[in-house]
Order: sequence, then structure tokens, then C-alpha cells
Amino acid sequence: MGTQEQARALMMRHHHTIKNRQQSLLNRVSDQVGAEPGDPTTIQGKPSAHSASSYGRSNATMS
Repeated sequence: MGTQEQARALMMRHHHTIKNRQQSLLNRVSDQVGAEPGDPTTIQGKPSAHSASSYGRSNATMS
């Protein structure tokens, strides 16, 4: 796998990770609010630059 393919795979994996985190948070909030199961609770489109930095990797680790 070339460098460009590795970079693309890394970016795609990072995008999916951010989207999954946003979806998890949205589902938790909808459960707390008491939204009906039929209500739409999906993330559409690309994450914003702010959410990408907020939900992205950090240097913090769990011990």
C-alpha cells in the first residue's frame, strides 16, 4: 500500500470514528430526553472542523 493510500485510509478511519462518537452522543441525549424510537437520530454530512478537533485523537491516555 502506497503512502497516498495509507493517508486516505487513515483519514477515512478518522472520519468514521468521529461520526460514530457523534452518533453515540446523539443517541445518549435522545434517550435522556425521551425521544420516541421512530424519531430520526442520525448524523448527516461531514463533521464540522470544530467537531473534528473536539472528537479527534488526543495525547491523553487511560491508565
